[in-house]
This record gives sequence, structure tokens and C-alpha cells, in this order.
Amino acid sequence: MEQGAARERATERPSPPSGGAVRVPEQAVRGEHTHGERDEDVAGVPAPGAVPRQVHRHSVRDQVLDALRTALVGGELAPGEVYSAPALGERLGVSATPVREAMQRLAVEGAVEVVPNRGFRVIERTPRELAELAEVRALLEVPVMLRLARTVPSADWAALRPLAEATAAAAARGDRAHYAETDRAFHRAVLSLAGNEQLLTVADDLHRRSQWPLISAPALRHADLVADAAEHRALLDALVARDLTVVESLVREHFTGSMG
Repeated sequence: MEQGAARERATERPSPPSGGAVRVPEQAVRGEHTHGERDEDVAGVPAPGAVPRQVHRHSVRDQVLDALRTALVGGELAPGEVYSAPALGERLGVSATPVREAMQRLAVEGAVEVVPNRGFRVIERTPRELAELAEVRALLEVPVMLRLARTVPSADWAALRPLAEATAAAAARGDRAHYAETDRAFHRAVLSLAGNEQLLTVADDLHRRSQWPLISAPALRHADLVADAAEHRALLDALVARDLTVVESLVREHFTGSMG
């Protein structure tokens, strides 16, 4: 595998002067498939302009994974539809291999399922599944939040204000995908004060699953997104005041919201 990765790096093109594009294998630029790949049937793929921005990280697969997560949260990959790795790779400007690897990760996260010889189908989630996720998150996080409210100094909560403001800014722009990112960052920062890495891993997985779109879900209203973001500020205020009743109420309500 290390030798294969070395060969792929050796075929990458230099980044353009702007530094804004993802570095991808030369074979992907030429539209060629890697060994063992073949065309797959597909129910539809996003238009080129609909593909989300590419994120600058070291791994091509990670960049593709971020892009696909953004497309899922934004509804550009529709529940119930099947998407092929080669077709999505063409849209993203990469070969099918990192797309397939990213989709396998999304399958583990419960966002897609493998359709043999075709590609990956976006999972059709139901309101009941969302309610179940909210219940599990509350069982896990409410006791932790209450313990933190009793023990964490006010100055530590104040340090999280910029994260709450970032969610508010994304909500004000109506940027659902960026809001999802900042929402998870805020919750991770709060829970990190408990000093439990296993808690962070489990909670983040549940949080991400709660953000995948529902079946035929209507577009989230701008006012709802703004209200959801405002709960972060209110939660920080309650944590600083050590108002346990308000903390518990806000956390439970936040989990049952549309973005959670």
C-alpha cells in the first residue's frame, strides 16, 4: 500500500500558483480510471457548480470525504439516490479510488450504503431515527453537561464564545453545511472539558449522524437555523451561571432541533 501511495504522489501535478486547488493524481486529470475500476450505473450526480468547496488537507481521500460530507448535509446528494465513484470523482477532479475510500467511511458513519456493481446509495433516514439519535445523545451528554456546569470555572466557558459566534455567523448566512461543522466544533469543545477521549469519539459520531438529511426533508428555514445557533449562546450563559435546570432544558431541546 505504501508503494501504491508513493506512485500516486509521484504522479501528482504541482498546485496552481493560487494554492487553492486540490492536488490530485495526473490520471484523474486525464479522466483515466485506476486499475480495476469500471464505469458504474448512477441515478444522478451533482452538477459541476453544485460540488462543494474542496478543503485543503494532506490526504486526497480526506479532502474528498469533507466534500462529500458537505454535499450530504447540504442536500446535494439526495436520500435514496445511487452515486458512482467514477462519476463523483470526475466532478471533484480526482480518480475514483479516493471517492470509493471516502464512501466506505461514510458507510461506516451510516450516511450511505454499498450497492454492488453500481456505487453507493444515500441512506433514507426517518424522523423516528432522528428522535432515537436525540434520545441517545441526551442520555450520554446531559449528565456530562450538568457535571461540567458544577465544576468548570467561568473563564473556561468564556473561551468558547468565539465558537458559539462562529455558529451564529454561519446561521446568519444560511450556510447549512458550515453551520454543521461549527456546531460539531462547539459541542466537541464543551465535551472536551470532561477530559474523556472516548466520550468525544462516540458523541461526535452520534452528532454527525443526526445531521444527515431526512427523507424528503423540507429546506431548513433561515429563522430556524438562527434560532438553533442562538441556543449555543444561551447554553454558555447558563453554564457560566451554573443554572442546572436551564442547562438540561437547553441541551435536550437542542438535540431535538433540526440541526442538533
